[in-house]
Amino acid sequence: MNNVVTPKPVSASSVQNHVYKVFPNDLNAHYTIFGGLIMSLCDRVALVVSERHSGKVCVTASVDSFHFVAPAKDGDTLLISASVNRTWSSSMEIGVRVDAENSFSGEKKHIVSAYFTFVALGPDNRPCEVPDINPQTTEELRRYQGAQVRRDARLKTRESLKNMK
Repeated sequence: MNNVVTPKPVSASSVQNHVYKVFPNDLNAHYTIFGGLIMSLCDRVALVVSERHSGKVCVTASVDSFHFVAPAKDGDTLLISASVNRTWSSSMEIGVRVDAENSFSGEKKHIVSAYFTFVALGPDNRPCEVPDINPQTTEELRRYQGAQVRRDARLKTRESLKNMK
């Protein structure tokens, strides 16, 4: 499959600082936010990015490197940002970053980084082509190059596991 659609800039589909306020019902026994809740929020925001970019219904194919860097706690405001790092024929890597902000002091801390792979589906529910991404900044180019390294590692691992039979 060759992408025949004009490449899109990262900014065309990115989400910056999607807000989620942390309340007591979001906390675990350590009084920090449930990791699964953050994972769900990230998946939803990454889905929006993938569908904006592709113009298609998308599904989560994999989640890589979900790193919890620091905890968020009651009263924090989560700021979720996501963008397309790279596309292939029918798949896209979406990078997600979550920061926790103290609404009173303005202090922010990085709490999560993750990489999601989404696949775009056509009307027949089969994978379909997605537009290329056009990185325009040094940071976007760095993420673009890193996405290929992660994909190569994912495919190598899949092949190694398949050969273990």
